[in-house]
Amino acid sequence: MGQALGCIQVEQSTVAITEAFGKFDDVLQPGCHCLPWCFGKQAAGTLSLRVQQLDVRCETKTKDNVFVNVVASIQYRALAEKAQDAFYKLSNTRAQIQSYVFDVIRASVPKLELDAVFEQKNDIARAVEGELEKAMSHYGYEIVQTLIVDIEPDEHVKRAMNEINAAARMRVAANEKAEAEKILQIKRAEGDAESKYLAGLGVARQRQAIVDGLRDSVLAFSENVPGTSSKDVMDMVLVTQYFDTMKEIGASSKSNSVFIPHGPGAVRDIVSQIRDGLLQASQNN
Repeated sequence: MGQALGCIQVEQSTVAITEAFGKFDDVLQPGCHCLPWCFGKQAAGTLSLRVQQLDVRCETKTKDNVFVNVVASIQYRALAEKAQDAFYKLSNTRAQIQSYVFDVIRASVPKLELDAVFEQKNDIARAVEGELEKAMSHYGYEIVQTLIVDIEPDEHVKRAMNEINAAARMRVAANEKAEAEKILQIKRAEGDAESKYLAGLGVARQRQAIVDGLRDSVLAFSENVPGTSSKDVMDMVLVTQYFDTMKEIGASSKSNSVFIPHGPGAVRDIVSQIRDGLLQASQNN
């Protein structure tokens, strides 16, 4: 705004307040205006109509006795049609707005627990905006927007909250790991049981095949060689297998088998033991 020779220039988004002999006279809109100073008229000041922002930091405590710093961002502007009230009624607009914000936040936050404060910050912002709108409209100001931009608990509380969350996540991870190990052990046990079952079937079939083969050999030899009994054939087969085994062991250069001293009588005992064992196995199957 400039004034020379009784003329005044009002900038855009601004209004000027004029007085005549110290009394309010008029509100001048943006542009060039003439103020005849000889009639006692003068510019008392200007009032910006732009949206202004005020950040208010308020310390309070929650219902669960946690101290927090709540930062509210207030966007406001003066109304052109109420420029007289906005210019004359308040000496410190920002301090007035700050007082209302403190009052609403310190009345709302202590009713909520810490987690609820974070969840209901929009409700807190609406409560602050409603109170400011009702109060500041009498002074020629409009509340454009109210935002709760930050909720900051005490540093020790934040550290404790982080530790709680970390412990909870570690507990979930431990449960998942234990469940995975349990599944692996179950599958491993099932595989081991299946392997042993199949091995048992293989041993049973092997023994059955040996018994069937020996029986067929005895029957065929008895039919082709008249005058021989089954016992004679079994003795001959077992002795033959015994000497074949001795031959294979003796032909190996890396054999580490140990045999006790034996003679013809010992061979007869071995034949008897083997025959009795095979006959008993055949009867069990």
